[in-house]
Amino acid sequence: MTNSWNTRTNLVHAGTRRSQYGETSEAIFLTQGYVYPDGETAEARFKGEIEEEGFVYSRYANPTVRMFEERVAALEGAEDCFATATGMAAVNGALFCQLRAGDHIVSAKALFGSCLYIVETLLPRFGVEVTLVDGTDIEAWRAAVRPDTKLVFFEALSNPTLEVIDIPAVAEIAHAVGARVVVDNVFATPIFQRSLALGADVVVYSATKHIDGQGRCLGGVVLGTQKFIREELETYLKHTGASLSPFNAWVMLKGLETLDLRCRAQAEGAAAVAEALSAHPAVAKVLYPGRADHPQNAVAARQMSAGGTMLSFDLKGGKAAAFRFLKALELVLISNNLGDAKSLITHPATTTHQRLSEELRAELGITPGLLRLSVGIEAPEDLVADITRALDAAAG
Repeated sequence: MTNSWNTRTNLVHAGTRRSQYGETSEAIFLTQGYVYPDGETAEARFKGEIEEEGFVYSRYANPTVRMFEERVAALEGAEDCFATATGMAAVNGALFCQLRAGDHIVSAKALFGSCLYIVETLLPRFGVEVTLVDGTDIEAWRAAVRPDTKLVFFEALSNPTLEVIDIPAVAEIAHAVGARVVVDNVFATPIFQRSLALGADVVVYSATKHIDGQGRCLGGVVLGTQKFIREELETYLKHTGASLSPFNAWVMLKGLETLDLRCRAQAEGAAAVAEALSAHPAVAKVLYPGRADHPQNAVAARQMSAGGTMLSFDLKGGKAAAFRFLKALELVLISNNLGDAKSLITHPATTTHQRLSEELRAELGITPGLLRLSVGIEAPEDLVADITRALDAAAG
């Protein structure tokens, strides 16, 4: 299978493995274990002495999961990929597999709540020193990185305030001291941004989001060099049990087939909604990387091929106005998920980031009136009409 094909072609064909039956759709190998013809073959398989590909246990690897991994690797332009049960398992594995007590990392402070819990609470509990910085401030990265820094970590687009991190600039600082760059690229999507090409060493996704994209299954992926995936990450993950279900991998394969089409339709809708929001008197601020008034629009324009599927906006009336707005919506659904074919909205201060202190939320820009919107594939004019009517109700 070649990687010289266009993205849409790879999303349909890359990594396909057909059984002896020649099925059109990928097969689901819903099995825990594998059978060997004799003891000698089993011994050789466990020792890795057999050249042709084989499997020993589905916690380690599975044919359907491997198809999914190879297809995502082709999409991202990565040497290899390892799939996990959830996006947070991917983040946890990507970080913990390469860290030990005494190591130092630098992380952007604007993170999804669970990611912040890992870097702010779990890693220090195991003796890893963590320095948190304003991810948009390149000088802050430069000041925080030390000769003994092991890695840097950040979301390419932060959740929920959509800060855009300059990946090449941070990568240059990190690589100068021998540190690896780990990027959570879920908001930017692999369709609109290739973080490895921009300087990242390891990229993680919650496949739950755009890759499945239809609200069905949980999953995650970690991408990087074959050496990193097989010698560091695989050992950690296969022994700690964060394996992806073969059924979920099959669902994700189906999701990949339409990923490019969906993301482009979602980005078109997001741009239209952002434009309508910016013109409404009830809205204090709109945060959408594709707009010229976004603080890091120039960085987004260099790194991304579109503005993305996500946006946030701040209502002038605070929490009360935000809740009135949510109640008035008819088409857009209230949910803390994102990347779905259906448009979903949440109030971060009381959901995804509610465990943060009021002071930290204020520092990160998560105000009482802030709403995060994941735009789906509905007709943009219908979304604009629903949101405009709800804004009028919230303001009234």
